[in-house]
Amino acid sequence: MLLIRGFETPPGEALGAAVAIGNFDGVHRGHQVLIQKTRELARQNGCLAGAIVFEPHPREFFTPEEPHFRLTPLSEKQRLFALYGLDLTIVLDFNARLARLSANQFIKDVLRDYLAVSHVVVGYDFSFGQGRTGTAETLEKAGRDYGFGVKIIPAQRAQGTPNRNKKSVPDNFMENPKATEVFSSSNIRKHLRNGNVRAAACAMAHWWRVTGSVIKGAKVGTGMGHPTANIALPPGTALAHGIYAVRVIIGQKHYNGAAYFGTRPSLDDGAPLLEVTIFDFSGDLYTKEISIDFIDYVRPDKSFSSLDLLKKQIDEDCKNVRELLARAGETPPECA
Repeated sequence: MLLIRGFETPPGEALGAAVAIGNFDGVHRGHQVLIQKTRELARQNGCLAGAIVFEPHPREFFTPEEPHFRLTPLSEKQRLFALYGLDLTIVLDFNARLARLSANQFIKDVLRDYLAVSHVVVGYDFSFGQGRTGTAETLEKAGRDYGFGVKIIPAQRAQGTPNRNKKSVPDNFMENPKATEVFSSSNIRKHLRNGNVRAAACAMAHWWRVTGSVIKGAKVGTGMGHPTANIALPPGTALAHGIYAVRVIIGQKHYNGAAYFGTRPSLDDGAPLLEVTIFDFSGDLYTKEISIDFIDYVRPDKSFSSLDLLKKQIDEDCKNVRELLARAGETPPECA
């Protein structure tokens, strides 16, 4: 996977590529249709297939004081782009200069003069340029003028979204999302806020994954026989607090585990933290980077009046998680 950063860097092999453009947060099933069409066009024209993304997310640039719930950081996007068959990622720094470009300037300066694109693929709701005045139709007309092809992909919809296990459900959980729900980053965030990681996964066609470095904790879990690897998730991560069935990736190895995300109301009720009990693993993970795939939601967070009661619940949670993961497939359930 080639990475090209900024449009001051010589594009090299990216010159003349077929490109999909967007934020691609989640790299969900709608995004994957854009990627598939981009690959088809690249094969037909004997060029590379790539994606143009923006860093930081435009929302983070315009409203830095408001933490944004980001589904996939750049490193995860690159992994998924490679998984779905793209050759390159072109990262445009979303700064004041880029934000001031009109739609026509963006097309001329970036797509025509810098990349000399052969084809561009965008979603039906794509908007760009200063004030978001450019649309997919603007791009289509410019393509005719400048000599590159433009493909606009319509909304991609689910035919039905699977429910999570029904042992316990938070009050705001949506049991039956609309069968015609559009695959979108916003809808995926909504599912994660409600704890419905299964619906999020079926919309993405891959498990929702977070990655981070393990930090030191208070070792309360170790004292209860359940040592945890602790990760501080980025500000804005609006995941429902509670217990999850997860799979943990350490290097090239995968482990099952139980994860808690919340403020630890039985202990310090502090900042939200992800604490992962990794089954059948021993070793020092402090400062090491690990990834966690969220497979299912087990129960909402709650407070316990004693550590004995908390330990009893953790034992029960781990038993339930092992059973859930034994039944879970390697890939997310189908929802369309």
